[in-house]
Amino acid sequence: MNEQIDMNAAKSLAETWHTYKHENPNVRIRNAAKELGVSEGELVATSVGDTVIRIEGDWGKLLKKLPKLGEVLVITRNDNAVHEKVGKFAKVSVQPSHGLVVNREIDLRIFFGNWHHGFAVVEETKNGPRRSLQFFDLTGTSVHKVYLTENSDKDAFDNLVEQFKSDNQHPFITPSKAPAPKAERPDAEIDTDAFRAHWNAMQDTHDFMGLLREFDVTRTQALRVAGDALAVQVPVSGFETALYSAAETGLSIMVFVGNRGCIQIHTGAIKRVVRAQGWLNILDPGFDLHVKDEEIAEAWIVRKPTRDGIVTSLELFDKDGQEILLMFGERKPGVKELPEWSNLAESLVKTEAVA
Repeated sequence: MNEQIDMNAAKSLAETWHTYKHENPNVRIRNAAKELGVSEGELVATSVGDTVIRIEGDWGKLLKKLPKLGEVLVITRNDNAVHEKVGKFAKVSVQPSHGLVVNREIDLRIFFGNWHHGFAVVEETKNGPRRSLQFFDLTGTSVHKVYLTENSDKDAFDNLVEQFKSDNQHPFITPSKAPAPKAERPDAEIDTDAFRAHWNAMQDTHDFMGLLREFDVTRTQALRVAGDALAVQVPVSGFETALYSAAETGLSIMVFVGNRGCIQIHTGAIKRVVRAQGWLNILDPGFDLHVKDEEIAEAWIVRKPTRDGIVTSLELFDKDGQEILLMFGERKPGVKELPEWSNLAESLVKTEAVA
């Protein structure tokens, strides 16, 4: 009975989605889902049995096979930033809870615990079929997508889909509600002296997440109580200033965009910064970034001690304290931060610091 109800609901949603696309031919599926009051994953699932195949299995094993696809376009996003890279999967490693792709072209940190729904999608476009692998969390929110390009191996794609094809090809998913954000405890309850001492004792930027857990603070709360020596708030316009400055000087930067299931990283110089339709964009060969900067509520210059010296980041957050994007100067473990990046970050503090 419940399955019949789900099938009926799926059919109704499919009809609604078909009508909506006909009336709004240029709509993006994530925007359409928001307008229709459903998740993107639910809309994708309505085409299972037609242009979509459900896939499932060991995501780590699937990740290890992605190099066979050759050149691809990978997309990771959150509500206010979209990160797109063209390249090949290489240097893939898998642990039980996470996967790494440590490659200058495609650089990912993947958290398998939030990969719950997978689909192989073939969309008809004016340029022919467009093939992709799309992954969603329990809420039906996209965590990562892999699109084939004209240089991809389509046979490898077909073989991969056949290997990971699910026995369940029902045209619906039942998403869960997103967990409510944990309420911040009052700043006055935090032992700020101990917190700052532990922050100053960090040996690696990855120690920061452990610091947040140890003191039970959110990321933006940590920045508020850290003190100006460690974190300084700057106007959100500082992000645009930093992008234009990096583009003009050829400074090599790192741009991190993530969600619950994936963090995607670009490393290198940027060239073309463009503002269009409410988004601030980088439009470079092999790398596109789109940031809805009107949704940036807070921007911070953050300094993290490491065994290689201070590592400085520009960190952006929305009104709910959710991370939008992190920006660093290019660096590797064992190498000090680029002085050109340190100088750029400090110039934002000196000229744009928020009182």
